[in-house]
Amino acid sequence: MLPQSSACPHCHTVHLYTTAIMVLLAVIFALVLIKDVYGRPPLPPLPMKDGCNLVSPEMEVFRVEGDAVVLSFPIFKRVLEVRNIASPAANYLITKQFGTGGVVFQGEGRVQQRDKQLWFLPSQASDSGEYICTYRNESYCITGSITLRVYESNYVDMEKLSYPISATVGEDLTIPCPSLGYFNRTDGLTEWYKDSSATALQLGRAGSFRQDTDKLMIPAVRQRHAGLYTCEVKVLINEQQYKVSRVILLHVQGLDPTISPTVPDLSMTSDPGLISSDTTVHAAIIQPPLIISPLNGTIFESPHGSKLELVCRVLTDCQMADSTVVTWLINGQSVESSYLGGRAMQGEQRVTKVSEHCQTELRLFVVAIREEDTKTELKCVAQNQGGRQEVVAQLQLEDPTFTWLVVAAVAVSCFLTVVSVFLYMLFKPKRKKKMDYILARQSSTF
Repeated sequence: MLPQSSACPHCHTVHLYTTAIMVLLAVIFALVLIKDVYGRPPLPPLPMKDGCNLVSPEMEVFRVEGDAVVLSFPIFKRVLEVRNIASPAANYLITKQFGTGGVVFQGEGRVQQRDKQLWFLPSQASDSGEYICTYRNESYCITGSITLRVYESNYVDMEKLSYPISATVGEDLTIPCPSLGYFNRTDGLTEWYKDSSATALQLGRAGSFRQDTDKLMIPAVRQRHAGLYTCEVKVLINEQQYKVSRVILLHVQGLDPTISPTVPDLSMTSDPGLISSDTTVHAAIIQPPLIISPLNGTIFESPHGSKLELVCRVLTDCQMADSTVVTWLINGQSVESSYLGGRAMQGEQRVTKVSEHCQTELRLFVVAIREEDTKTELKCVAQNQGGRQEVVAQLQLEDPTFTWLVVAAVAVSCFLTVVSVFLYMLFKPKRKKKMDYILARQSSTF
């Protein structure tokens, strides 16, 4: 009987390979255990500048002078929470950036710092600029920034000031006055103005506008309702009254119901050539918009606390580009009315020429993804006179543990491949030399 090593020359290699697989499983189990015990893997380091860690800038804020304005730093605060950097009672410093220096706001002047916010009572055009929020202790420094644009009342860029929303003809619409959570309202009702009119809307009449607290209600929307709406409220701060205004840009989709037009009775004319060009029925077909991105059912994954930028791209005939309305909906609601209203904002529609068609883009910005955003429905809607199309996507919180497991599995697999090749070369059976055949050939006579 042969020894065990001779009878099974590969047994040792198989044993080592089995051991390596067990090591791989042990590594994966250890990663899962570490995640459960110690939480998520460490976050990547923040960039540095002048000895301080930098947080991504906040979204720009656009306001009209004379309004009370509150500057907040949601991304900055969220980074501190996620990274567990500062205690809730920590002190912060907000300054306005001027070249290499900054202006500190102290006391009870027109501009006041209140915890992690900066209050302008009221705002002025000269307040425009970049503001820095800094947290510093003996061993750590971190800063965030936000840009404020305050427009003079006689020079207002409504496209930047407005909160865009859309509605369909015939819909019962409710328009809220957005971003008022920081203020204490007085007992006065919200006043609403349309377009450039200096006279407030007359509310409560049958068939016209109505009001519910700070919300404007439009029963049975029509095309004439499209335009700019300004809501103005009075707020009480330090026993003084201030004005706060917001601008909403309403797009109305679809056509108003009309009486059927009179169509020439062609059956009464025996000779088609007698029909004049003035009575010819033009039946040019208007193509509906085509959403080319995102695709229906797309899932957008993003790490916890990160920013997310989504783009809806719509293809239309160029003659219909200006009348095509594109909007984002969150769980079936407008961005401003949804639970993401404080962390999300739509950009402006941009139209570009693409071959023989035109492409309209509308961006949606989410400043910080949270746990509750998982499975949030994001819907892009595009509509013009040719029709309507919508696509539905979904938000998903990225699980960093899975990424680490994949990286670990790939790394261990590469390691095992190298070990397997090495072991194969080391224990590869050697061929037996045919010595008898060679000797026989040498002693033969040719």
